[in-house]
Amino acid sequence: MSKRLSFAPLAATIGLGLSLIAGSLVAPTVAQAEGEIRIAEQFGIVYLLLNVVRDQNLIEKYGKQEGLDIKVDWTQLSGGAAVNDALLSGSIDIAGAGVGPLLTIWDRTHGKQNVKAVASLGNFPYYLVSNNPKVKTIADFTEQDRIAVPAVGVSVQSRFLQYAAARQWGDKEFNRLDKYTIAVPHPDATAALIAGGTELSGHFSNPPFQDQALANPNVHVVLNTYDLLGPNSPTVLFATEKFRNENPKTYKAFVEALTEAAQFAQNDKGAAADTYIRVTKAKIDRAALLKIIDNPQFEFSVTPKNTYPLAEFLYRVGAIKHKPDSWKDYFFQDAKPLQGS
Repeated sequence: MSKRLSFAPLAATIGLGLSLIAGSLVAPTVAQAEGEIRIAEQFGIVYLLLNVVRDQNLIEKYGKQEGLDIKVDWTQLSGGAAVNDALLSGSIDIAGAGVGPLLTIWDRTHGKQNVKAVASLGNFPYYLVSNNPKVKTIADFTEQDRIAVPAVGVSVQSRFLQYAAARQWGDKEFNRLDKYTIAVPHPDATAALIAGGTELSGHFSNPPFQDQALANPNVHVVLNTYDLLGPNSPTVLFATEKFRNENPKTYKAFVEALTEAAQFAQNDKGAAADTYIRVTKAKIDRAALLKIIDNPQFEFSVTPKNTYPLAEFLYRVGAIKHKPDSWKDYFFQDAKPLQGS
């Protein structure tokens, strides 16, 4: 009989240093005035651009060019549902989450708060990994298996799993594997998968957690998102139309800061690795981290790539009600428009 999941001690065993602030516990506040910005990030290398922005005080730098002393507040959440709730409650101004949560909140606020993406955080393959030797493909998961995702049904990992299920069994069965998914933060899910002995046998992960799990010989890749969609931007930053319109200088400073951070991370992987360790205090070997970051499939860029196929899929299966004509419908188009997809 499978053991029940107990994650806190497991995370400690591999020193991932979970520091989680639940979005539901953040009290709603009024919109911030020009010169203040509150940013929510999650876990993993996919948020490295925000680590660089924070480490180098880039928002403050570009704020001064606009005549502002910008106050920046950083929050760490887990899961797109918590991030979306925090944004809609007015607790944060910039939300960091997957394309799945973005499309959910874009659809939900269409014609109202009009939440849209600001930029991509880069292109990265996400892996669905498992410690169950019987699970070779998604078709091998059974009632005895549980698959960890950041947020059930909403996270980009959940949406990728639905996309894969639709390809395997048809659109009418797109949510066939949802009943096996549970919401667990990446650090805890990684620790549980490595330790074994629980019902959690799968984890739809992201770097560096998927790489840490795969260092264990009992863990293997079941699904690679690049095999589903090709190179794509799984994680993005988004905001309300109100914040963008009422804080043009702060918003511009943030976009400029993010653009510089992308150039820095893409051009100096060693410095990017040092930044990640310094800011996140992750207990990960620098050489191992650099090997992950130096993956030729990784691209640190603010330009979204290949996001529209997922958007079209979610509309097709009824997961969102509004059909975007293109990726430009759910991304803000600024003075320097992105050339994405």
